[in-house]
Amino acid sequence: MRAVGLVTEYNPFHNGHIYHIEQARKITNADVVVAVMSGNFTQRGEPTILDKWQRTQAALQNGVDLVVELPIFMAVQPAHRFAAGALELLNDLQVSDVVFGAEHPLWDFANFVEAEKHFSQRGFEKFNATYATQFNQQLSSLTGHSLTDPNDILAFSYYKAKLKNKYSIHLHPINRLGSQYHDQTIKGTIASASAIREAVSKHETIDQVVPKQTADLLEKIKCVPGWEQLYPLLRNFLIQTPLEHLQQIYQMAEGLEHRYREAAERELTFSGFIRRVKTKRYTYSRLLRVCLYTVMEITNDQVSQASTHPYLHVLGFNEQGREYLHQIKKSVQYPLLTKISQSEHDGLVNLDYRAGKLYQMFTGVEQDVKHAPVILKKTN
Repeated sequence: MRAVGLVTEYNPFHNGHIYHIEQARKITNADVVVAVMSGNFTQRGEPTILDKWQRTQAALQNGVDLVVELPIFMAVQPAHRFAAGALELLNDLQVSDVVFGAEHPLWDFANFVEAEKHFSQRGFEKFNATYATQFNQQLSSLTGHSLTDPNDILAFSYYKAKLKNKYSIHLHPINRLGSQYHDQTIKGTIASASAIREAVSKHETIDQVVPKQTADLLEKIKCVPGWEQLYPLLRNFLIQTPLEHLQQIYQMAEGLEHRYREAAERELTFSGFIRRVKTKRYTYSRLLRVCLYTVMEITNDQVSQASTHPYLHVLGFNEQGREYLHQIKKSVQYPLLTKISQSEHDGLVNLDYRAGKLYQMFTGVEQDVKHAPVILKKTN
């Protein structure tokens, strides 16, 4: 069986994702669609609007055959690490192709990777600009292009990971339809996930842009999960924890612990906190990720240890996905998990288990221990 891989968050699953799945099958003629999906927190470090089991169910009901979780130490990362982690798992899952959306699918992303080898390190010495800004200044001078759109940045990162690791996977960028990634308005039948989340928070209709399964789940949401709800935990930890311990938090670098402590002492709301912490040196995405690492007390050592022990946590499958799992299970390199035991949540999957416990604050629903995969059976 030939498999095509997708890298997803499905936050939430919408009509644009259905188009993505359909195009992936059409372009590759694959027998199986395998989605590697972020768990309960996004690449930016924000809680997802629906939990990973609900999003898995929606994916299986709309064309995906197998869903595998992208562990938090891979998922909540800047684009290059997020893409590298996803491609690493898809490579182990033995997919032959990966199809992904891009704002400029005709660009030669492999050439951009080659151009990066000629960057000057002196071009990254400014402390009043983000790394992305300095990166694009050099890329533009060499190629005439800048990577400013989120999916173009990920596309570049997929090519970089493939070339670095010599994966045989074929990469297929396709054009994104409808709204741009951060568009906050809903027009037509395809809208950005950001616009859908905004509409849900305002109790506006979204039926035209999501499948019925997603619409039914979102209709039940009384409050969209977000950092305002988690801020009391974050604020208390930042105020109470000694600075030398804060320095051990993953990515809490270059004196950020001082900025975070000061902002927590002064601000009673998360919106006020994140504005006070923000500088030209760091993007909001970077700062949000550090917030999540902090409230979960994720240290540099923990991420380093977890990164050396990847695994394949199966969230769900249909009959085609089950058949594919049976085909590859003896040849995958990483542990293949379908249920999380006590020993596993204390060890191998500890960071995801802790993320699930944090997310449980929003839903009251256990996210990992003894949770069986979602199984979609054929209906007559």
